Amino acid sequence: MTSPLISLEQASSDDGPPLIAASRLSNGIRVTQRHRHTRGQLLGAIHGLLSVDAGNSCWVVPATHAVWIPPNVVHGLRSHGAFAGWSVYVTETLCTDLPCQPCTLVVSGLLREAVTRASSWGEGSLDEAQTRLAGVILDEIRILPQVALGLPMPQDPRLLKIARALSDQPGDRRRLEEWATWANIAPRTLSRRFVAETGFSFTEWRQRVRMLRALELLASGRSVTAIALDLGYDNASAFIALFRHMFGVTPGQYAPLMG
Repeated sequence: MTSPLISLEQASSDDGPPLIAASRLSNGIRVTQRHRHTRGQLLGAIHGLLSVDAGNSCWVVPATHAVWIPPNVVHGLRSHGAFAGWSVYVTETLCTDLPCQPCTLVVSGLLREAVTRASSWGEGSLDEAQTRLAGVILDEIRILPQVALGLPMPQDPRLLKIARALSDQPGDRRRLEEWATWANIAPRTLSRRFVAETGFSFTEWRQRVRMLRALELLASGRSVTAIALDLGYDNASAFIALFRHMFGVTPGQYAPLMG
């Protein structure tokens, strides 16, 4: 288990600042085992994908979005690749009008910049300017759109091994039979259990994790053709068609909406 961004004691106390923001960049994969604390937590990545386990759900979430976890909800996370991420911890008394269930939020530019500023404050009391900015962060958590974007993760250890590998490298083009051999599971069992545990076929799940990574790459300014090739598609047309099917617009139409 990697070290927390703030201590569990801080995350479980109403003492100290009403809002604490922290960020971390490291060269290693971050794994945080399931735990709980009395402060609500908003967490996100600066780049890459996160698997977030909260309550009875586990999602894969791109860096364009964040996950809100209300107070006292058991949760954990895993990064796919080197970790670069952030968290905001909100004292329980300020969470009464924030979402009462774990949810995925679109990250606005305003929220991103406010969290970056707040993560430099330290652990002392907030001054007037800091208190106003903390209020902006709370307003963003309160009003940002909630989206059903997260991709369910399977629970079977063999399927979870495959899902994590695909989340690490969505462009991996191995066929289902090759993945089954790698994970020591029969292909038919892999197909059947993927649907039973995630609601998606193996092919659909892989397409969706590619689309989640595509959102991040679009936000970083990569071209549509480069993204398509990075994600294992033979050409941009196939990628654009799947993107339009999932999000209702083309990648070129979606990119300005993310700014």
